[in-house]
Amino acid sequence: MNQLDQLKQHTIVVADTGNFRELAAFAPRDATTNPSLILKAVQQPDYAPLLAEVVAAHAALPLPAIVDRVLVRFGQEILKLVPGRVSTEVDARLSFDTEATIARAQGLIALYEAAGIARARVLVKIAATWEGIAAAARLEREGIRCNLTLLFAFCQAVACGDAGVTLISPFVGRIYDWHRKREGGAWDEAAHAGAADPGVQSVRAIWAHYKAHGIATEVMGASFRNTGQILALAGCDLLTISPELMAQLQAADAPFPRALDLETARRSALPAVHHDERSFRWALNEDAMATEKLAEGIRAFAADAGKLDALIEQARR
Repeated sequence: MNQLDQLKQHTIVVADTGNFRELAAFAPRDATTNPSLILKAVQQPDYAPLLAEVVAAHAALPLPAIVDRVLVRFGQEILKLVPGRVSTEVDARLSFDTEATIARAQGLIALYEAAGIARARVLVKIAATWEGIAAAARLEREGIRCNLTLLFAFCQAVACGDAGVTLISPFVGRIYDWHRKREGGAWDEAAHAGAADPGVQSVRAIWAHYKAHGIATEVMGASFRNTGQILALAGCDLLTISPELMAQLQAADAPFPRALDLETARRSALPAVHHDERSFRWALNEDAMATEKLAEGIRAFAADAGKLDALIEQARR
């Protein structure tokens, strides 16, 4: 049994891609997208006609409405190939606007439902800012399921659990990147591999906290740099993995153990933690890595959203 199949015995495997033609080779249950992945896909010859088709059909609409129709069209195609859910992201430029995030999320779900897709098959991705978490709490009460992304700090995970969001995506690789860059030439790759990886440790702490306190929010590790990080989280609720890393797992057959044990986590006596807005903002401020990576991630997604806007504007001229 290859390592991808072994992993599926412990964890729900999710594909992290906008290139939906790659999905059949890996048989993931769910799939996630983000602005960068969609931008990359629509610039490929296989997907450019899809963009042109959507833009031509809705050219008279405001730009944000066309963008959302492009995102939903990709989601529709993905859902033809996976049995579970797709994650579609709200514009990162709304990350500090609760009301605008809610309106955009409602619009995405309305488009999916108009296409005959039940809202239970869609997760709306929202950046895990205080404003984004507040938006998700309200959306969840409306039956709109949310995936809180760009999550780097324990306080973000605590607030998401308290808000009752469906799923969080703590980023492993970007945490690893920050620590590796900070240490520079002193970084010892072997000493920070597997369970010693700082990104892996962050996800394990969040997962253990949720299980110890009966928090229903699902934990989906994301943003991996190597298969060692993935295998060190075997047993996590879900893991979203790029096609490149899934291919590496398929090509390997060395056995590996389940890394996260549910019963052990449930029995652990971890202290309860909660945050109001003030304590959340302070805890995030005190975590230099999370503060920097959250801001950097929002900027990067916003930049790619702007590039997608420009492609759409060009296509409808």
